[in-house]
Amino acid sequence: MTKAPNDVVITGIGIVTCQGVGTEPHIALLKAGSAPELKIEAERFAPYPVHPMPEIDWSQQIAKRGDQRQMENWQRLGVFTAGLALDDAGLKENAEACGTMDMIVAAGGGERDINVDSLIVDEGLKRNDREHLLNEKLTTELRPTLFLAQLSNLMAGNISIVHKVTGSSRTFMGEEAAGISAIETAFARIRAGQSTHTLVGGGFIAERPDVILLYEALGAHATGGWTPLWSRDPEAGGGIVSGSVGAFLVLESRAHAEARGARIYAMIEDIGGDRGGREDGRLERRLDVLAGLANGEGGATVVFSGASGINDLSTREKTWLEGRFPNAPVRGYAGVTGHALETQFPLGLALAGLALANEAKVPAFDPAGETAMERPAETAIVTTIGHHRGEGVAILKAEK
Repeated sequence: MTKAPNDVVITGIGIVTCQGVGTEPHIALLKAGSAPELKIEAERFAPYPVHPMPEIDWSQQIAKRGDQRQMENWQRLGVFTAGLALDDAGLKENAEACGTMDMIVAAGGGERDINVDSLIVDEGLKRNDREHLLNEKLTTELRPTLFLAQLSNLMAGNISIVHKVTGSSRTFMGEEAAGISAIETAFARIRAGQSTHTLVGGGFIAERPDVILLYEALGAHATGGWTPLWSRDPEAGGGIVSGSVGAFLVLESRAHAEARGARIYAMIEDIGGDRGGREDGRLERRLDVLAGLANGEGGATVVFSGASGINDLSTREKTWLEGRFPNAPVRGYAGVTGHALETQFPLGLALAGLALANEAKVPAFDPAGETAMERPAETAIVTTIGHHRGEGVAILKAEK
């Protein structure tokens, strides 16, 4: 592999899923000899199963209780996971590096007051002046600080406050495509010499009634008990089982990383995102273009598929992957972590980076639908196809 100063390399990984906190439990997951233990919450939001957030000691990354209190869980999770990534990269205590570090966050909408939402719906069943009702309740029932908790760019703001990451800051919104665009933008800026080190990622809380309602409004969330990713019952909801996930990466130019003696997990060789209609094979043609330089080098390649599980679409993705990379084992990671919307693509890159750096023979996440790995991979391909729109593909190479 030819190396260049502006290669984009991963030097820090912060990760939280139902499988645990930090890189250690996820390396164990990727190197296990069998399918991972299922961690699912099927009762709390029945009939919608979700992969829950693990037990977290927020004070490990958010020292001030006041900072913790003024954040809702989705912000806490993002700030906490960003801190893990900075620690992992060896930059947490480097004030100069954090002060010049760029930041790109993929975020959705913030906290909602479910009690007020319910009140408005209940009152709306009794009155016909609903426009007046809405204005009345919004001005009398909502606490003023809620509007701050709803701002999508407050995750980035809190990362700046807590971790002193004060270079440029960008926040992307737009479901899975937000995570794709965040990573793609960071990659392009470093490759072009416009940035030397960037913190990029997001956090997603699945355990919110309003989030589940958004999925259900599209008929997208699975219902009933959990079933494997590649064999979801089309009669049991839309196929998505969501999961609470935080995933942040520290990306650097090779020159910047080597100058400070950083450990490199993997190099991002190429990345691309797109969106458009999916009828008449247009989705598959776009994916072929996005796959670009990727090839299926037998057992030396592994595919981390961000397939959401949504009916029909995930089947199309699996069919395309098996045709495009016939010899590369596929690992549908939403089957063990849940679908994480904006954070889905960063999560895929985090898992791929850990797998390559640790020479993991990743076990089949769904043994009935995935083939075994014969040897550790030297190339990882990460895909994410939005449940409604947006596609992304990244190609990662192991460091040699």
